[in-house]
Amino acid sequence: MKEKKSVFGNWIVKNLLLGALFVLLIVAAASIFLSIRTRHGKEITVPDLSGMSVHDAGATALAADLLTIVTDSVYMKRVAKGAVVSQLPRAGAKVKPGRKISLTVNSQVPKKVSMPNLIHVSLRQAKAELAAKGLVLGKLVYVSDIATNNVLRQQFRGRDVEPGKQLYTGSVIDLVLGLNGSDAMTYVPNLNGFKYLSAIDAIQDNSLNVNAVVFDKSVRSYSDSLAAKVYSQRPGATGSPVVMGTAVTIYLKLDADESGH
Repeated sequence: MKEKKSVFGNWIVKNLLLGALFVLLIVAAASIFLSIRTRHGKEITVPDLSGMSVHDAGATALAADLLTIVTDSVYMKRVAKGAVVSQLPRAGAKVKPGRKISLTVNSQVPKKVSMPNLIHVSLRQAKAELAAKGLVLGKLVYVSDIATNNVLRQQFRGRDVEPGKQLYTGSVIDLVLGLNGSDAMTYVPNLNGFKYLSAIDAIQDNSLNVNAVVFDKSVRSYSDSLAAKVYSQRPGATGSPVVMGTAVTIYLKLDADESGH
């Protein structure tokens, strides 16, 4: 017993034990801190901020433990000034707490932008480039070609539009796309509960066209239309493949708590 006490009484051994204990405490504290900081394993569904004012969008995001930042603006005639037009990440995406949501808002006055060159790029890339310029993707026209969803022509008001042409933001651009017979099918997504702009995005992302947008009597203004949600669609999301370019009709209404009547 005396020998054991003498060993542990040695100052070198004591310092080593204290040092090891200190390191263990530091590691434990760092682990706890990082776990709290990153909310390890926790994911948040990004809310739909479209149509909201920047203030309301920020408050909604904050309530979901997210942040917002305005990174761009476009001009759309019928949209309220300062309203959120698009967001990234999109509504429904899964992100970590504290993530910043980039917002594009409707500007006070229209501005002109140069038409990008979308020829020979994919539909997905073309859509992204149009959005970056503040231009709106319109009708998808499919023609026989070796490469599916390869942009062959870009059109404005029924005529081909050259890259570099000055257009007002909000202008609608139609795309003529290739369609290979062996890769010509897609699926209609389930749009139930989607807001107006998010539903349009989902339709186009699946290589489909918007045939018609039908609002019920609860929708009385354009602001109402942005808040309205899809309650029915035609064709439905049956899981059966359809040809790319198929037109989809959506039916929207305001929720009772949003309409106020």
